[in-house]
Amino acid sequence: MHSCRKVGLMALALALPAVLVPVSATAAPNGAVKPRAQPDLRSSAFYIFDESDSSVLAARRERIPVPIASITKLMTALVVLEVGQPMDEMLAITSDDVRGTAGSGSRLTPGAKLTRGDLLHLALMSSENRAAHALCRHYPRGTPACVQAMNKKAAALGMTTARFVDPTGLSSGNVASPQDLAKLVLAAAENPTIRDYSTDADHTVQVNRQRLEYRNTNLLVQNPGWHVNVQKTGYISEAGRCLVMQTVIDGRQVVIVLLNSWGKLTRIADAKRVRTWMESKRRTAAG
Repeated sequence: MHSCRKVGLMALALALPAVLVPVSATAAPNGAVKPRAQPDLRSSAFYIFDESDSSVLAARRERIPVPIASITKLMTALVVLEVGQPMDEMLAITSDDVRGTAGSGSRLTPGAKLTRGDLLHLALMSSENRAAHALCRHYPRGTPACVQAMNKKAAALGMTTARFVDPTGLSSGNVASPQDLAKLVLAAAENPTIRDYSTDADHTVQVNRQRLEYRNTNLLVQNPGWHVNVQKTGYISEAGRCLVMQTVIDGRQVVIVLLNSWGKLTRIADAKRVRTWMESKRRTAAG
């Protein structure tokens, strides 16, 4: 693990109780004291962590566990990759994967065969639920062992509020606090495969004789003004629209966790508000 990210994980695990950061006081260049407010975000809960100095820049309801939807797939990817199964092994989608992802749509029909690498790519980039379910089903000793490994990994990362009951995030029983999700993002950012797959703009797979094109669920990865290292979106009705990512803002590596954004574009708009807020703080401090 790179030393800078070790510091980030240790800071999250040890240095916080992260407190809700309301309006606070800071010294202006002329010596006067002026308020430094939080960013005006629409997400119900959020957590903004600056890895550069291991500081919590802003937070709201950061220690309360809530449903996390497909953010779950970051943990699924971690445990699948850690057992080292061949990425080029062909795996088939079955009726078990359809039943295990009831209520969600998919173009991967029973009988479709993809490599483990392609399934992981689609699960992380376009949040393909049957792909994530198939990955976990092919985990050594099957889905129950995979979910058990996910909870064990969460405990190892110090995610004390986290609980996983399925590998896709379709269950509202998958919960964690924003603060704990920042730990998951930092761990995921350590893995080059997760970084590459989660931030790929698009990916095409060959299923039988058909070519299927997939797009990233996070529009920011295609925005040249953003440098996103790792990301994952999520949505179920109980969780609202969610987004986590590690990105670079104003030369600083930052983890952003945004949960329960009800507008379809709100989570992306909130990420942009965080960036604007950080940049405006720098201009004010320099001013």
